[in-house]
Amino acid sequence: MTTQDAKRRIGKLKHEINRYRYAYHVRDKSLISDEALDSLKKELFDLEQQFPQFITPDSPTQRVAGKPLPEFKKVTREGRRRMNSLEDAFSEEDMKAWLERLENVLRSNKKQIKSNESRILDSNAVKFGRHSSVSAFYCDLKMDGLAVELIYRDGVFVQGSTRGDGFTGEDVTQNLKTIEAIPLRLEGSAPPELFVRGEVFLTKKEFARINKEQEKAGEKQYANPRNVAAGAIRQLDPSISASRKLDFFAYGIAGRDGEESEYLKHYPSHSAEYAALNKFGIKTNPHGKSVRTLEEAFAFHETVKKLREKLPYEIDGIVVTLDDNKIYAQAGIIGKAPRAAVAYKFSPREATTVVEDVKVQVGRTGVLTPVAVLRPVEVGGVTITHATLHNADEVARLGLKIGDTVIVSRAGDVIPQVVKVLTALRTGKEKEFKMPSRCPVDGSPVVRDGVAYRCASPTCGAKHREALYHFVARGAFNIEGLGAKIIDRFLDEGLITDAADIFTLEKGDIAVLERFGEKSAENIVREVEKKKKVSLPRFLFALGILHVGEETANVLASVSIKEQGASIKPADILKVFHRMTPDDLQEIPDVGPKVAASIHEWFREPRNVKLIERLDKAGVQIESHKSSVISHRLSGKTFVLTGTLASMSRQAAKEKIRALGGDVAESVSKKTDYVVAGAEPGSKYEKAKELGITILGEKEFLKLLQ
Repeated sequence: MTTQDAKRRIGKLKHEINRYRYAYHVRDKSLISDEALDSLKKELFDLEQQFPQFITPDSPTQRVAGKPLPEFKKVTREGRRRMNSLEDAFSEEDMKAWLERLENVLRSNKKQIKSNESRILDSNAVKFGRHSSVSAFYCDLKMDGLAVELIYRDGVFVQGSTRGDGFTGEDVTQNLKTIEAIPLRLEGSAPPELFVRGEVFLTKKEFARINKEQEKAGEKQYANPRNVAAGAIRQLDPSISASRKLDFFAYGIAGRDGEESEYLKHYPSHSAEYAALNKFGIKTNPHGKSVRTLEEAFAFHETVKKLREKLPYEIDGIVVTLDDNKIYAQAGIIGKAPRAAVAYKFSPREATTVVEDVKVQVGRTGVLTPVAVLRPVEVGGVTITHATLHNADEVARLGLKIGDTVIVSRAGDVIPQVVKVLTALRTGKEKEFKMPSRCPVDGSPVVRDGVAYRCASPTCGAKHREALYHFVARGAFNIEGLGAKIIDRFLDEGLITDAADIFTLEKGDIAVLERFGEKSAENIVREVEKKKKVSLPRFLFALGILHVGEETANVLASVSIKEQGASIKPADILKVFHRMTPDDLQEIPDVGPKVAASIHEWFREPRNVKLIERLDKAGVQIESHKSSVISHRLSGKTFVLTGTLASMSRQAAKEKIRALGGDVAESVSKKTDYVVAGAEPGSKYEKAKELGITILGEKEFLKLLQ
């Protein structure tokens, strides 16, 4: 990406994120899902890290949330730490990068960290000083709710406010008092003044109950529990808040400015804050845990991910916080977020990406399906590169263009779908997509059939399918595990449009299909990757050129090697055969006028040229075709095999003939010297008798090979 392109993209991302965030934080309206918004924010954050010259104070990465609503009394947090939000991480690599940035800040900080306090030693794990007894990190569940601050004086709850912009929030004290999980009076010997930060949320069960009531009343149902919780807290009538049966978990204690030593005396670590909160009778999430290393945090993340669906409330990840509060304070704030804490989110069920192309796939019945080729994006734990667009009407409904930024969803672990186009992020370079008037497989006219577009040729879909079966077959690319049923499924789901697409499949494209899984997807992708290197005879045979069988492919391969040398790519083979005339081809042994015409036409057909170019781009490599001849005893002799041999396979027999300098043909002609007949020979046996050609039984054939 050029600097100018980055600047434009950052500008558009900032504008759209601000628009979505205002609707979300101030008006309690979700224009897009939280996960899609997170995806846009992550893209902006990464771009700003790559191009720091474009970071501005008004960037969404540099501030907390929206403005307080004018209907509520404002609460200013003078003299105490601002309520911040967190940067997001979506992978172990993101987490390691976060820790490395934190390490660099602490190393360059002028304040010295005493040897008996916890220190960051490397970017992969945090270990301890000799005398330290506190944990390296505290891991908590990241609740999907509304952040609030509670103020207790002399043990009594006196004020509650929303986060707002971090410094100023909205006074929602009366509404918070309706939440039974928030104590109105603290237990034990509480300090004279206590500032508690936490999250208000709604359980899944309560959310379902409220939506059922909405449905009965003929009202619109709510999109998610977070919106209901936020809306309930911002009601001017506390009785409405009370009816929502909200819940609460605390996640920290804030101290006053200038009283750091007193604060650290009572709360030297984040885990100490949790212990104190529980002692005062304030609820914290029971799943929170202290860990010693980043690797242990990864394990906690994995455990919680498996637990996620069983929890009674919504979460979207975990929060990892450097446990030592003194070092936490020394790390400081960057933009909107503390450096020493991060939200390690689960793989989103929705994410944003770019449609790089729209291909048209022809299915088994000849129906044409548009398929979006996506910039690789992780959705629901897998990386995907394709998403079906179903039909032309769906493309029109979405208003989708090639080059658009889109939201891709995988709700319920189903096949990924493009659910929305973010038109505000367009640059003007996007291209309209139109269904072709001619079939991309055989060039026949395309006809409209209800919502579907179909190739007018009734045999098109079947031919296309058979060509793909042939391509992966044993004598061709020999891609094991990619049988007819799987090819059919990939065609139906729009994952492949031609043979070249097989080599671009990602594990995530396959794993999301029903009755597939990560293991089977991994096996297929690994096998495909292994078979990217293929011998030239197999490559030519795989192309499915009419009248070109395995033997003719072997002969053509020898000619190609002479023409091209040892280093071969699909594009090189295309050049060789593209410049050969039918007369040139007929000079090759075993190639007559009919075969020569077929080869000549195949390498000049635009669809075939495009296929070879795409195979080249997909990384297919052709191995050197080295001669296996060890003797010239059978030189000049041509053999044809028919029937089944007991002592060896037909392929092995062919290899032995070639190793002794002989040639193998597919059909019997006057040029044939020997027909080798095994059990149950076919029509080639009768043709040999008719032409008076020498017929060898298996014993005679083996004696000849000795």
